Amino acid sequence: MTTTETGATADPVHLGDSASSIMNKVQEITGEIPQKQLTVEDLRRMREPVKRLVEAGRVLAVQEDQDGRRSARITLQDGQLYLHPLLRQPTPAHAHTLQESEVVGLLEPSCTLAFLDLGWAGSTRGRVTIRLTPDTPLARQFVLLCTGQRGHTYRNTKLLRVGNKGQPDEWVGGGDYESNDGKGGTPLLPDLQGRYRRSGRAGTVLSLWWLGGPRCAQFVITTRDRQDGRQWLNVFGDVVSGLDVVRAAVNHSDIREVTVVDCGVVLPL
Repeated sequence: MTTTETGATADPVHLGDSASSIMNKVQEITGEIPQKQLTVEDLRRMREPVKRLVEAGRVLAVQEDQDGRRSARITLQDGQLYLHPLLRQPTPAHAHTLQESEVVGLLEPSCTLAFLDLGWAGSTRGRVTIRLTPDTPLARQFVLLCTGQRGHTYRNTKLLRVGNKGQPDEWVGGGDYESNDGKGGTPLLPDLQGRYRRSGRAGTVLSLWWLGGPRCAQFVITTRDRQDGRQWLNVFGDVVSGLDVVRAAVNHSDIREVTVVDCGVVLPL
């Protein structure tokens, strides 16, 4: 009998054992998971063997299309599990892969968190985490652009402008995934009309554009509370952490030097 790291025992491997039974016994002894056996449920439970794989960068979400395979990193930081955007990149040797659609299926529609990592002057300055409003088309579109499921992503886009700088209703805009000059941002969904909240608070995430127009994949994040009694329309999210990063970006000398260096969604554990 062999004692595993968890204190359990596993039967010894015999020469007459089948390949599958040998692999199962190796898994018992080492805690390793065979590449073809990792499931989304394993990811959700995040037991120690899976945690080690994720921390080693060996778990990817993949999507096949007519041009080949795209993959997305899955990372674990400070107890949070993150899904990064799909990119055309080599799959590391010995990687465990899960279908992107299954991984995204873990998201809870009632409490979806997305993130934007902002950077300037050659370094990443911090992560902005956004709680998206449930069941709104703009929120669903934001998830698509944070995960790259439709091929486009906010990754490597620039912040475009600061509105009302230094005033109570200050805001910053970004999200032109097409031209990065503020003229692009074609919607990914055919109908963005919905029941949207209003808000006058700092940290509100919204669209300033007509919801049928050519730039309504762009987004705005407010950085100060309004004091004129009016409210922002077409609100689809709120910053829950990292508003200080957005405010620091607003105060950078050139807002167009601020880049979304990474993005994605938070996977529930």
